[in-house]
Amino acid sequence: MDIQKEWHLKEIKMSEEEDSHRPLEVENSFYIAVSSGDMDAVRANLSAGDFTNPEGMGKLSTNALTNLKYHFVVTVAMITRHCVDAGMELEQAYRLSDFYILKMDSLQSKESIADLHASMVMDFTGKMLLLKKQNVISKSITQCIEYVYNHIHERITVEDLAEYTQLSPSYLSRLFKKELGISVSDYIREKKIDKAQNLLKYSDFSMVEIANYLSFSSQSHFIQTFEKLVGQTPKKYRDRFYRASW
Repeated sequence: MDIQKEWHLKEIKMSEEEDSHRPLEVENSFYIAVSSGDMDAVRANLSAGDFTNPEGMGKLSTNALTNLKYHFVVTVAMITRHCVDAGMELEQAYRLSDFYILKMDSLQSKESIADLHASMVMDFTGKMLLLKKQNVISKSITQCIEYVYNHIHERITVEDLAEYTQLSPSYLSRLFKKELGISVSDYIREKKIDKAQNLLKYSDFSMVEIANYLSFSSQSHFIQTFEKLVGQTPKKYRDRFYRASW
């Protein structure tokens, strides 16, 4: 059948059906929330479960799982472009996009895809929030943030950051607390635990290996710090989330 004729017949049939796509402004508001780092708005959207709600979603495949996968790819592509337009470095955005699409490609349940979708959205939003903060903070603190990110597996001290930024440790500490609202040591600790959470969810590394990789003084110190910040032990966290989002 001629493709144009097939489309016209399909369009007539679709116009007679009650299904319709979500208003464009609803989708745009979601992408804007992500690209502007609006964590509250994004969390509210995820809680509403719009991604898995077939109403207004559009049918890209007759297979429900494949349909959700296609929508995942579309969502990642749109978020990537919105985030690049909002200031995210192009290569970083593409790497994130490729990572999540490849991760999704191996999933075989709608629940696991929905979980990965939530992780992907929060990851992009968190990075845009950090970028937004960096735009209003000094060059020295931006350098500190980048240093911590690139050396998260090492033991990092205020002195290391002071030497890197060519500031005195005391001045850097005051500046860091003033601009980010958190002490240097607490920030480093939080970022290490963030990394630990990802390793517990997405790797087979043991507690000892994670503690060593993140340069904690001991496994017990790692467990104590993790429990204090997360509210549960690393073991309980892994038991709950290990590959739950795969």
